[in-house]
Amino acid sequence: MREPVTGSVIPSDLYGFAERLTPAERSVITGLREVLAEQVHPHLNAAWDEARFPEEIVAPLRSLGLMDPPALREAGEPIRDIFLGFRNFELTRCDINVATYYNAQASLFRTVCAVGGSAEQARELDPKIVSHELTGVFGLTEPEHGSDVAGGLATHATQDPATKDWVINGAKRWIGGATAADVVATFARDTADGQVKCFLVPTSAEGVSMQVIPRKASLRIMQNADIGYQDVRVPDSARLQQINSFSDVAGCLRRMRSDVAWMATGAMAGAYEAALAYVRQREQFGRPIAGFQLVQEKLAMMLGNLTAALGMVVQLTEQQAAGIYRDENSALAKMYTSLRLRETVALAREVCGGNGITLDTDVARFHADAEAIYSYEGTHEINALIVGRAVTGVGAFT
Repeated sequence: MREPVTGSVIPSDLYGFAERLTPAERSVITGLREVLAEQVHPHLNAAWDEARFPEEIVAPLRSLGLMDPPALREAGEPIRDIFLGFRNFELTRCDINVATYYNAQASLFRTVCAVGGSAEQARELDPKIVSHELTGVFGLTEPEHGSDVAGGLATHATQDPATKDWVINGAKRWIGGATAADVVATFARDTADGQVKCFLVPTSAEGVSMQVIPRKASLRIMQNADIGYQDVRVPDSARLQQINSFSDVAGCLRRMRSDVAWMATGAMAGAYEAALAYVRQREQFGRPIAGFQLVQEKLAMMLGNLTAALGMVVQLTEQQAAGIYRDENSALAKMYTSLRLRETVALAREVCGGNGITLDTDVARFHADAEAIYSYEGTHEINALIVGRAVTGVGAFT
């Protein structure tokens, strides 16, 4: 049997998009892949089956220093957006939960502090975030407000005129990793001016309550939480100074959608490669099913979806690196890649037959967890409306 054609850096990168990485960046990605294969992947299926987070993976991931890789420092290279994209790709190629866990700190929390904080706050917070001295999560979605959170955000904050402290009341839902974090970047509506602000609320603060959301059929490793705020008091210094309206929040989301598009693309690679490995060793009618025409057609469709998505996110990332940030561009990428992910994981499950619904092939995990990517950081419909508004000039939001 011939060996499958692969890309030079990423096995399923047929067109060689990863050749844009420098040698130092490639070495970091290769090192990450080895750690994921040897120290992370072995823990995943059991943890997914038991709906628990495997603590064994934390130290190996943190030891790599992926937010400020030593190999790039030694080479005197900056941390480029294209490297961060392929970092997300590689994490999700291993597992969607792992990438979601890592990006809760490295993307969502770090972005809101960097973009939403004052220059002084960003300087103080970023080194602590990179070293994991301070861990945090992003608290926007609420029990009754997801897609309509821009206008419907119900969590509110009132400033005490005597102490200048803020008193927060409300609830958040689907906040991944909150139970293990030091703080929640909590978005709340200021009762004085009606505008959305953001506060770094310690998870240990009096009045904060949390409960892990049970009985999930997707993203079972990631511990998503319901959070309650009952007269939670934080000092004014806990408010991120550059978040003063929902349009400021949207500036953060614009960047985060790009990360999720990379994750959707990486998940396609993981599902495709798992399916490819399976069909090459699974025999029916006396030979590997990889030699059947209909199986090969499905593999080609999966690889086509992956390649198209990879080209889209690479172009989007290079555009953003040049300073071009448009809501419709990141929305289009998130919408398209997550839709193609849904199709790709279904095809991967299909070619694995009955074994595709077991965890042993890895495909079932990707198949179930793709539903979470399809929904978070903006549903398909909301992102489509952002794109539609941009191309028609007419807003269709209700």
